[in-house]
Amino acid sequence: MSLLQSQPWEVRLLRAATEALDSQKLHITHPTDQSVMATAYDYCEQMTRVHSRTFFVASSLLTEEKRQAVRALYAFCRITDDIVDEPQRTTEQRLSALHAWESTIMATTPDPNSLVSLAWTDTQTRFHIPRGYAQQLIDGCARDIAQARYETFADLAEYSYGVASTVGLMAMHIIGFEGEEALPYAVRLGVALQLTNILRDVGEDWQNGRLYLPQDELKRFGVTEEQIAAKHVNDQWRRFMAFQIERTRQLYAESLPGIAMLAKDGRFAIAAAARLYEAVLKDIEAHDYNVFARRAHVSTMGKLVRLPRIWWQARTASIR
Repeated sequence: MSLLQSQPWEVRLLRAATEALDSQKLHITHPTDQSVMATAYDYCEQMTRVHSRTFFVASSLLTEEKRQAVRALYAFCRITDDIVDEPQRTTEQRLSALHAWESTIMATTPDPNSLVSLAWTDTQTRFHIPRGYAQQLIDGCARDIAQARYETFADLAEYSYGVASTVGLMAMHIIGFEGEEALPYAVRLGVALQLTNILRDVGEDWQNGRLYLPQDELKRFGVTEEQIAAKHVNDQWRRFMAFQIERTRQLYAESLPGIAMLAKDGRFAIAAAARLYEAVLKDIEAHDYNVFARRAHVSTMGKLVRLPRIWWQARTASIR
């Protein structure tokens, strides 16, 4: 058992994950026109293709039914995030739009005028996804409207759970998993993925008025907000980023054994998503931790080169 399980931040997140696991599941029996449903899923596929190449590649490794489902999940998450991040709207307008979207997407009957609502409701029903996770994601994204700083890593981990671990927990129902013992691994992987996003997007987030890095740790390493605003990379910044990357890698390492608890036909896809995202950390290091001058990424060729090894690790349960 990981030592992380004894840490207060993870105990709180596991409690939230367990509570949502027991929440309502949809049981819709009325038929939906198959051509309309096909259009809805195609729309979600195109949205995934345009907005997330890594997620699109990873989801391509699933069977058709599961592939469609995780892309419907992505579309639901994407719209939620876009509403929160709409720069042209005031805080009140974004809150109003988010509440309207919440009413649409959390309704037990899908909105026939919303292709994402149709696909996501169908996915929730087919795969018995607890609705509590979708609610937690919406609530997590809502924090971005009102909160722009996080004092400690525990605070940041709680935010990361809301916007990322919940996605993994929903995806886990689509993939299939052994039981409740898989929850801690999904929680950790979600936090690791979100931390990777945060470290990659420091400059972009700063321009949008947000700084997700733990305030107490910035102070400990002697990094100021003025330095971040000036996009200044010095030894203090390098040490700070090295510390953040080391912890994020540790979370990846502790989450990956959970892949063996997933259904066999989904292990490769989840392992690929995790490993390809983790590789972004190496790209940050390769460019001297300068996340201000460019957006760290893994090239298409870099992804393709890594896939055979990831496939073998997932197949032989040696992902550790």
